Amino acid sequence: MSDVQILRNPRHEDELVGLFARAENIAADLTARGAALDAAGRPPLEEIQTLKMAGLLNALHPKEIGGSGIDWVSALRLVRILSRGESSIGQLLGYHYVNSQYIYWGASDPAKAKALGIETVARNLYWGAAVNPRDPGLVLSRKGDGYVLNGRKTFSTGARVSDRINVNATIDGKIANFVIPTDRPGYVTNDDWDNIGQRLSDSGSVEFHDFPVTRDDFIQPLADPSDKPPVLATFNTPLIQLVFVNFYLGTAEGALSAALDYVRTTTRPWVTSGIERASDDPYILERVGEYRSTLKASVALADQAAGEVQDALARGKSVTERQRGEAAIAAYEAKVYATHVSLDITSKVFELMGARATAAHYGFDRYWRNVRTHTLHDPVFYKAREVGEFALNDRIPEVSLYS
Repeated sequence: MSDVQILRNPRHEDELVGLFARAENIAADLTARGAALDAAGRPPLEEIQTLKMAGLLNALHPKEIGGSGIDWVSALRLVRILSRGESSIGQLLGYHYVNSQYIYWGASDPAKAKALGIETVARNLYWGAAVNPRDPGLVLSRKGDGYVLNGRKTFSTGARVSDRINVNATIDGKIANFVIPTDRPGYVTNDDWDNIGQRLSDSGSVEFHDFPVTRDDFIQPLADPSDKPPVLATFNTPLIQLVFVNFYLGTAEGALSAALDYVRTTTRPWVTSGIERASDDPYILERVGEYRSTLKASVALADQAAGEVQDALARGKSVTERQRGEAAIAAYEAKVYATHVSLDITSKVFELMGARATAAHYGFDRYWRNVRTHTLHDPVFYKAREVGEFALNDRIPEVSLYS
């Protein structure tokens, strides 16, 4: 069943039908070109332009400023759809959604957030970020009436395709949060992403050399590192975790779909099976049933978690730490299960297809390499521990950029 067929809200049905259909068409094209794209490993400039032309970048922005006004449940399904074709592109769309929407709940001035949203929609901008908390590296210094930014971030997903980026840096012992365009002088991207997977995610290092920053770029006042952020401003973490969940699952869906096509058309029945078609092999059928069932269960859990986070986020400034914590746990439960399911399916589909499917020109290994690479982003056993702490000791996760 396609995502176009599972809509429930008549008000947004036409808009969603179009978005899902365009995403499915893009995913089909990415599937056809996936092996070649993975081998080339170039910056996905054309692919991001395709997302822009399809209207996918602005899907979450409010209708009154020209966006589609969809909710997070639908947006994360779009991430999942794209990831069936190429998980790096699904990752990039999901990161853009979190980075560009963060201004609405993270910026201290609603007028500033709205102005950035209007500009983003009008100019169809792609948003990245340089905020990795384990790689601080950026220092802001005063210069005249403004500032200059210097330093290096080892990983910055979407570094070369981003039009705007969220950045945090230190200045005089404080933390500065700001949004900057990437076309100013002093922004340097490096082609040094050399990992085995997510080769189209444009996740190399970035450097800032006396990069000019103005007071107007700030979206929050300077903060002490020990300051507790407003609860609403912390939703980027459960949402980015749900982005992970959905592009893992989309990648697994793509791997299983590719495997089933291969079995139907190419896999030969085993010599002692007594059957004429591999698609009638009872052992293959059993495995397909197992993979499909666990995958659909994980997708259902992901959608349920997205709904819980969406509901908590919709409370706005009235949302409590407890409500945020419970929504985050739902996201982390989905993360734990999706990690195991996606790693399992993307590696075991070869058991359905047979030895010939390991030929390099098929590129079927890219599904596993992509999931294996990104699932190491933050250790899944720490997510499982947070779920266990909540279930056993009723402790919600301590807020951070990872929890």
